[in-house]
Amino acid sequence: MDITPVSERRITRQIMVGNVPVGGGAPITVQSMTTTKTSDVEGTLQQIYALAAAGADIVRCTCNERAAAEGLAQIVPRSPVPIIADIHHQYKMALAALDAGVHCLRLNPGNIRKPEHIKTVAEACGEKGVPIRIGVNGGSLHPDLYEKYGGTVTADAMVESAQQEMAYFDEVGFEDIKISVKASSVPLMIEAYRKLSDVTDHPLHLGVTEAGPPPNGLIKSTAGIATLLAEGIGDTIRYSLTADPVQEARAGRTLLESMGLRERKNVDLIACPSCGRAEIDVYDVANRALEAFGERKIPLQVAVMGCVVNGPGEARDADLGIAAGNKRGHLFVKGQNVAVVPEDEMVDALVEWAEFMHEHGAEAALARADTVKAKREADRDRDMLLEKQGDDVNDAEAKVDLIRKR
Repeated sequence: MDITPVSERRITRQIMVGNVPVGGGAPITVQSMTTTKTSDVEGTLQQIYALAAAGADIVRCTCNERAAAEGLAQIVPRSPVPIIADIHHQYKMALAALDAGVHCLRLNPGNIRKPEHIKTVAEACGEKGVPIRIGVNGGSLHPDLYEKYGGTVTADAMVESAQQEMAYFDEVGFEDIKISVKASSVPLMIEAYRKLSDVTDHPLHLGVTEAGPPPNGLIKSTAGIATLLAEGIGDTIRYSLTADPVQEARAGRTLLESMGLRERKNVDLIACPSCGRAEIDVYDVANRALEAFGERKIPLQVAVMGCVVNGPGEARDADLGIAAGNKRGHLFVKGQNVAVVPEDEMVDALVEWAEFMHEHGAEAALARADTVKAKREADRDRDMLLEKQGDDVNDAEAKVDLIRKR
């Protein structure tokens, strides 16, 4: 049943975070943030794939040290969704993140305070076509603003902080921004976003910061975000929970679907963005898979991965997936290899296994498979690819060297 949104959405400018549009009438997007050390490339990628499978359109990773920037250089080309770098106090980390190829930066005006540093980052983003989120946080306002507004956090103080940052960007002609004015107080957060929406047409990122663990954190976040969405305010959202970030992505997706702001999906198909190691045309296989699943009522998370080297591990939280290797497709269920099929039968195999799993469950699917043989064949093809292509087909080492020269 279709659900009509409560209110017409406020018209905003549109920016592109990688290949995902934000604002300008585009579907409201769901964001989350990894909790791993960004220098832990494999662990971070596994979490990114889990977030994408749970409904996240964009994922943010911390970039608080050089090792994190070096990790981003390896993560970005293998991520299924655009990556935002969260910058803390060091503006040079923003420049390093740009060298790593991230799709967006998040800057907190309360942390990077020198105008010359802010403008340097904005100019670099302008050259690379990378947007910035001005992330105002009620807990880290500039001391001058605290003093101006009587030593307390107010909605006006938060809005003024965002406007000060925008003024620095204006000086260098940078306009590719989105803005957040988050607070842990729901009434304060709502008031701040209402005031901000009256003075800017830049897209807004909604969230209640430090909402806490579920269920209270879910309730607080939903109260703030849903109130504003019902008024037509907001272009992208994040639940900030003290919990597994997968819960954030699922909560955000569920909220948008419940409010009629995103279409409900049957199969939730995710796919890697392709890279130097891809053995197939990922875009083609993913699109054919979407067409094959069509309107089938199969509520599974299905992954299409370009290679068997990293695919099953990165997408292990998907219910079902397939990865290419040596002209074959390697099917996996819950991260375990279950079958090998010819490359031209990959899509048909996905549909057949999805239908079986929907009817009988994942355990039954694993029970009918020769997992030992399937893993042996996948390992063999993986080793062949590594021997043929080497470990660094995405030139991550060159990016790391560039970062180290900063």
